[in-house]
Amino acid sequence: MAVMLVLFAAVLALVLIDVPIAVSLGLVAVAAMLATHGTASLPNMAVVIYNGATNFPLLAIPLFILAGAIMNASGISRRLIAFASALFGWLRGGLAHVSIGASLFFAEISGSAVADVAALGSLLIPGMKEKGYPSDFAAASMSSAATLAVIIPPSIPMILYAVMAETSVVQLFVAGIVPGLIGAAGLMGTATFLARRYDLPRAEAFSLRKVMKTGREALWAFLLPIIILGGIFGGIVTATEGAALAVGAALFVGVAIYRELDLKHLRAAAMEGGVQTAVVMLLVATSALLGTYLSEVRAPQALAQAVSDFTSNKWAVLALLNVLFLFLGMFLHSAAAIILVVPIVMPLVRAAGIDPVHFGLIVTINLGIGQQTPPVASVLMVASSIAKASVWQVTRVNVWYIGVLVAVLALVTYVPITGMGLVQLFYR
Repeated sequence: MAVMLVLFAAVLALVLIDVPIAVSLGLVAVAAMLATHGTASLPNMAVVIYNGATNFPLLAIPLFILAGAIMNASGISRRLIAFASALFGWLRGGLAHVSIGASLFFAEISGSAVADVAALGSLLIPGMKEKGYPSDFAAASMSSAATLAVIIPPSIPMILYAVMAETSVVQLFVAGIVPGLIGAAGLMGTATFLARRYDLPRAEAFSLRKVMKTGREALWAFLLPIIILGGIFGGIVTATEGAALAVGAALFVGVAIYRELDLKHLRAAAMEGGVQTAVVMLLVATSALLGTYLSEVRAPQALAQAVSDFTSNKWAVLALLNVLFLFLGMFLHSAAAIILVVPIVMPLVRAAGIDPVHFGLIVTINLGIGQQTPPVASVLMVASSIAKASVWQVTRVNVWYIGVLVAVLALVTYVPITGMGLVQLFYR
C-alpha cells in the first residue's frame, strides 16, 4: 500500500507541474524499476512498452477516432445538427436541446467526448451566442452533452477498460445504452429549466416538413450506427472490426453519397485522428511499465486486502471506488485513470463480488463526470475555449448538468438493472 501511494503521489506531483501524463507515468515506472531491480531491468522495459500498446482490441481506438474525424470533415456532423435542430429547435432554449440531441447521434460513432465537443461545439456554440445565449450557458450545455459520447456505445474509455479488466467490450457497450438515454433525458430537462431561468426564446416553430426533409438528408448518417453497432451486437464483427467498418462506412458516405470529402479534408481528418491516437497510445504504452511493476510488488492484492479488512460490503466498496474515481477524474485524463488504476482495483472488485461489466460502466460514467470538473476537465476546457468564456463561469452553470450525471451514476451504481438489464437479457 505504501509503495502504491508513493508512486501515485509522484505521478500526481509531476502532472501538477505540467509534465505530460504519459511522460510522468514512464518516469515514475522507470525510476521504480531501477530502484528495485537495477539496470538489468532496462532491456525488458522496451518489450513491456511494445506489448502494452499492441493489444488487438486497442486498434479500435484509432479507428473510431478517425471515423469521428471523417464524419466531421464530410458534412455528416452538419446534417445531424440540422436534423436535431428541426426536432428540438422549437423548445425554449432550443439550441441547447439541439446540442444534446446532436451529441446523442454523434456519440454513436465517435466514442470520444473531446471529439464530440470539438466537432459539434465549433458549430453550435457560436450559433447559440449569435442567438443571444450567454456564453457560459452555451459552453456548459455543449460540454455536458458531449459526455454522452463516453456512455453511449461505442465508447473509447469502455474499450480501454475492457482491455485492462479483461472483460467483454460488447457487453459494456450494451450496458451503456439505457444509462446514456436516461442521461440525455435528464440533460434536456435541465436545459429546459435553465432556459426558463435565463428567459431564452424558442428558436423556431416546429415543422414536420422540415423534420422529414432534414431526416432524409441525414439518412445515411443514421444508417452508420445501425450498421456498425448492429454488426457488433449481432456478433457479426468484433468491436475492433466494427471500428474498421465505421471508417469504411464514413469514407463511403463522405465520398460517394455526400461528395464533400476530398483529399484535403481527408488528410486533415487523418492528421487529427493521428494526434488524438498518439496521446492515448503513449499513455497505454508507458502505463504498461507502471502496471508491470505494481504487479511484481503485488500492490493490487495489498489494496484488495486493506479494503477487505475495512469492509466486505459490496455497496460500501462501490461507494469508496466511486469517490476514488470522481477524485481521480478531476486530475487525470480518463484514459490515464483507467490504465493506471483499473488493474490495481480489479482484485478488490472481484473479491467484493462486483460484476466487472457493471463496474466498467460505473468507471466510465465517473470519468465522464471528471471531464467536466476542473482543474483538468478536458471537455469543459475545449467548450470554454470555443465559447471564449472563463472556465469557472462555465462551471457555475455546468454544476446543474453535472448534478444530472451524478444522479445517473448513483442510479447505475445502486440499481444495477439500469445498465445490466439489457446485458442479462441478451448475453446471460
